[in-house]
Amino acid sequence: MSRIGKKPIEIPAGVTVTVEGNTVTVKGPKGELTRSFNQDMTITVEENVLTVTRPSDSKEHRTYHGTTRALLANMVEGVSKGFEKTLELVGVGYRAQKQGNKLVLSVGYSHPVEFTPENDLEIEVPSNTKVVVKGNSKEKVGALAANIRAVRPPEPYKGKGIRYQGEFVRRKEGKTGK
Repeated sequence: MSRIGKKPIEIPAGVTVTVEGNTVTVKGPKGELTRSFNQDMTITVEENVLTVTRPSDSKEHRTYHGTTRALLANMVEGVSKGFEKTLELVGVGYRAQKQGNKLVLSVGYSHPVEFTPENDLEIEVPSNTKVVVKGNSKEKVGALAANIRAVRPPEPYKGKGIRYQGEFVRRKEGKTGK
């Protein structure tokens, strides 16, 4: 039994959901998101409540049921509140700065690393060692944050690198000389 798939999604004020076949469009104050889902899932909107039902209890339908509901809930939350991920730069001389729309990272390479976000994503640099990625799509925000982190992932010996806020890096003991 999919407990997640059965939960109804409440649509907040200011958000409109339109269902056309298997394509759902969600509009809100933070933008608009459109996504196509499996044709077997039935998506209905009644009195500001969005529900997903499945035709049978087969394994395939059960997996699509929970996934469809979770994706729809993320779309509704994204256009109403938005998503953000915060990254921290740890290391001597590691810094981030914003030049126009681009993010420029100096993380120990011989060259600066630049990132240009997509139109619906926004990058903020509140301090030299913090980067905030904001947007209405959880998938795109997470992907851009992961790409930024992949430039210099945290290493276990000194703890240097780019990490998510609150991420714990297990430290290792270095070599010991005789």
